[in-house]
Amino acid sequence: MGMQINTNVSALNTYRNLTNTQNSLSKSLEKLSSGLRINRASDDAAGLTIAEGLKSQIGGLNVAARNAQDGISVVQVAEGALGEAQSILQRLRDLAVQAGNDSNSTGARDAISKEATSLTDELTRISNSTNFNGKKLLDGNAGTLKFQVGASGDANSQIDVAMTDLKSIASNLGAAGAKFDVLTPTEVTGAMKFTNGTTDVTVTLGGAGTYKTVGDVADALNKDANFATNFSASVNDDNQLVVTSKAGGTVSGGAAGAAAAPGTGIDEGTAVAGGLSFSTADEAQAAIRSIDAQLTAVSTARSNFGALQNRFESAINTINVSVENLSASKSRITDVDMAAEMVNFTRANILSQSGTSMLAQANQMPQMALKLLG
Repeated sequence: MGMQINTNVSALNTYRNLTNTQNSLSKSLEKLSSGLRINRASDDAAGLTIAEGLKSQIGGLNVAARNAQDGISVVQVAEGALGEAQSILQRLRDLAVQAGNDSNSTGARDAISKEATSLTDELTRISNSTNFNGKKLLDGNAGTLKFQVGASGDANSQIDVAMTDLKSIASNLGAAGAKFDVLTPTEVTGAMKFTNGTTDVTVTLGGAGTYKTVGDVADALNKDANFATNFSASVNDDNQLVVTSKAGGTVSGGAAGAAAAPGTGIDEGTAVAGGLSFSTADEAQAAIRSIDAQLTAVSTARSNFGALQNRFESAINTINVSVENLSASKSRITDVDMAAEMVNFTRANILSQSGTSMLAQANQMPQMALKLLG
């Protein structure tokens, strides 16, 4: 290389290398001070995209874990209320068994009825008052609640919780049925169909003139084995035929094949409000069967809530494992390896010092031309 004064190529080369070293040193300082390998998109564009996706997923899962914990809380509140409802139903059953004994006086049966009415009212109160964060759970209007337990927007990220209608359970207790006006007992004939919403029973009655009184019609219905298993017929003080369901529910009836039409000689039925009755041993036994049906419903609901609580707990465990693994993946992309970066920093620092020294030497090289000018 020739000897020039105007253009110091060696100094330019040294300066270029020193600039690169200074840039490397600056980046190392930034990474070491922030603890991040990626501080801006230019550090790793593809890695930044992946890391931001993982960040969104991790954040969503953390919120989902809290949602699942809320789900457990809701289930626990509802299951706790049903536990008390089950205790009330057990007490009602004890009263019904007690009332099934004809050694009870009228006064004793009245006392049993008063306690049963009070307990039934408490069931209704529980159904209306049980709530979570102001949202009623057991009044029959909650329906199915959805809990977001995943970070995605698909069905697999949700758990559905069907709330129990405790108010219906309370209203289904006892002799919910229908009453019929028997216009002319001697004209009652044909087939009658009764339903409680789940079970249909058809009874074929005798021909015209078979029955003299409303009580005869009730006796004929009760003698039918299928009817007696599901329903009970009696006569009230207004000489009306009353048909009640032994399993609860609203009773309706009419001529077979015509659900809304009355049978011959029998006027159309009207609903009778539910309520436990302990006036006779037979009514007490009907109450036992009705309470057993509601006990089964409450037990099933509590079992379902228990299973859902276990499911929520499993979901939380799965979420926590996912958060841990995704955080580790994000860390491998975004976090700086302090030891390795310290090696780069030391290297760049040494090169910076040596580059600065060499730039000073390079700047002195043109002065050698002065010797030629002597």
